[in-house]
Amino acid sequence: MAIDDLLDEHEQGEKVRTWLRENGAGLIGGVALGLALIGGWQWWQKQQGGRQVAAGEHYQAALEAIEAKDLKQAAPKVAALHGVYATLAALDLAKAQLDAGQRDAAIATLHNVKAGDPALAAVVQQRLARLLIDAGKADQALTLLPSTTTDANTLEIRGDAQSALGHRDLARNDYSHALTQLEIGSPQRRLLEMKLSDVGGAPAKPEAKS
Repeated sequence: MAIDDLLDEHEQGEKVRTWLRENGAGLIGGVALGLALIGGWQWWQKQQGGRQVAAGEHYQAALEAIEAKDLKQAAPKVAALHGVYATLAALDLAKAQLDAGQRDAAIATLHNVKAGDPALAAVVQQRLARLLIDAGKADQALTLLPSTTTDANTLEIRGDAQSALGHRDLARNDYSHALTQLEIGSPQRRLLEMKLSDVGGAPAKPEAKS
């Protein structure tokens, strides 16, 4: 090997050693940070998995209390839940309370629900509105339901509330609008037609197909 080549290798080695002396601490720190991040992520995943398992167990305990009709024990268990579990358990508890003749308790249960999912929130609002109408609080029911909607269930409940308040013209409008959102053979349609007739309306005849 030529002397020039040995000098080149020596110089290159010195450059590498110099670079490591200047940057070695940062390099080691970067590796350590990367390992810490990986370890932190794994720890977070384990924590999340543990929380999900615990939440599922608490939800199951609440359901068992509801199924056993031990509503006094079920209520605090449901109140301690969070997220979707809390909403689903509250719907089950409210139904059990209503079946047990505890309408006011069912109303209170649904009032306390904070559903994050829009679809579940709509179900809670509709069930609560029906209970309020049954309790003679149709005006409160109306405040829960959007005035502009194309959902047949919501429109029907709005019509029920308007009818309970003696607003027959508004009830006719809601029932008629609800009917336009239903298929001709829908089981819900017959009941809606009867409600519309009760407030002085007449269901529109379906158009004949050419």
